[in-house]
Formats: sequence, structure tokens, C-alpha cells
Amino acid sequence: MTLRACGFIVFRRLLNCISPQNNIEYLLLQTSYGEHHWTPPKGHVDPGEDDLTTALRETKEEAGLGAEHLRVVDGFLQELHYEVRGKPKLVLYWLAELSDPETAVTLSEEHQSFRWAQLEEACKLAQYKDLQDTLRAAQRHLETEQTSA
Repeated sequence: MTLRACGFIVFRRLLNCISPQNNIEYLLLQTSYGEHHWTPPKGHVDPGEDDLTTALRETKEEAGLGAEHLRVVDGFLQELHYEVRGKPKLVLYWLAELSDPETAVTLSEEHQSFRWAQLEEACKLAQYKDLQDTLRAAQRHLETEQTSA
């Protein structure tokens, strides 16, 4: 049976940045367990819960950011497939903008640190190629959205 998890690639736009390409930062959380890897907020789907509700709940639990703090970006959904302890796992990521870039992040005990990082630093922290590809896809989506606005 495939484990299923959902979360958000949370980003903020810095208001005082000169270049529109460099004003986007992504939120990554460092786990308190295992290898202390960096990941966007995500978690397992509870029985009877829909995927987007899971993403919202997990982001609130892990980072203290609720639906009132986020704007879900239309047209972006990424699926990551990988194995955890020999079992297949599917993670769905939506893209969400932090409405107020100054909103504080409040970590749960599942994470020991967080960082806002521009794309290349976020990719270095993320380490896993599929997550790096997802972050790059998010950046491309935002740049496309920006040029068509």
C-alpha cells in the first residue's frame, strides 16, 4: 500500500528586492529526527480527509501557517514518488504564497529549524533531486505567472 502525504511549497515575495527574479524565498523545515533533512511542510493524509485539507492541516501544525496566511496558486500541483523504508510513497505539493511576508513561522516538535531561501539555496538544502525539481518547477510557474500578469 502506498503511503500518501500532502503539503505546500510555501513562498514569500520580498517587497524591498530590486530584481523580481530574486524576490522569491521558499520555506524549508529541518526535521528533528533521522538525518535532519530539509523539506517543505507536509504530512500523511488522515482517514476521510481530502488531500488539500491535509496540506492545510499539516502546514498549520508544522509551521503555524494556516489558510488565513496563505494564497494557493492556481495551476500548480506536483507529485513525487519515492520509497521510504521499502514502501512506496506519494507526496502531493501545491504552491502557496504567504500573504504577509513578515508572518512568523512557528515550528512543531517535528522540526528543529526553518529557513527562508532563494531557489538555489533551497535546492542545496533539499538534497533530493525530485524535491529540487519541484522547487524549480515552482519557480518557473511563478515566473510564467509574473510575465503573463
